[in-house]
Amino acid sequence: MIACPECGSKLTIADDVVQNEIVECESCGVELEVTNLTPLQVELAPEEQEDWGE
Repeated sequence: MIACPECGSKLTIADDVVQNEIVECESCGVELEVTNLTPLQVELAPEEQEDWGE
């Protein structure tokens, strides 16, 4: 089982997850990016930058 890097809660991740997929922690709601499948690793997902029409 893997833990959320933000709150430490155990994460439930689907068996069919793919690398770079964004998943959400059920406890704290933070978005996490799957960075590796074997072994399973997640990191805080990068925040989307506003482009303001540029």
